[in-house]
Amino acid sequence: VQLQASGGGVVQPGGSLTLSCAASGDISSLSWMGWYRQAPGHGREMVALIYNQGTPSYPDNMLGRFTISRDNAKKTIFLKIHSLKLEDTAVYYCRGQRGGLSYWGQGTLVTVSS
Repeated sequence: VQLQASGGGVVQPGGSLTLSCAASGDISSLSWMGWYRQAPGHGREMVALIYNQGTPSYPDNMLGRFTISRDNAKKTIFLKIHSLKLEDTAVYYCRGQRGGLSYWGQGTLVTVSS
C-alpha cells in the first residue's frame, strides 16, 4: 500500500482546509487509516482515524474542529479542518494500519498565517 497526501497550503486563521490521502493497493486489508501531524519542534501526534467500516475516532484534544471521512471507491480518506488556528501549522501525514504493519504517506504542509 502506498499513500499520497495532498491539499496542504497557506491558510488564514479561521479558515478551513480539506486534506486528501489517496491510496494505491488494497486498502480493504487495512484495519484503519488516519491522520497525524507534526508541528515544528514537536513530536508526531494523532489527529483522527477512521476504521475500515467507516467509524471515525478522534483523540479528546482533537474533538470539534476535525472531520475525517473516506471514499472507498476512490481509495481516499479526507481530513477537513475547521476554524484553523496558528497552532494547527504542521506537516500532516496519513497512515494506514494492517495488523502490526504501518504505512505512511509523505506528508503535506499546512501553514496557518495571517
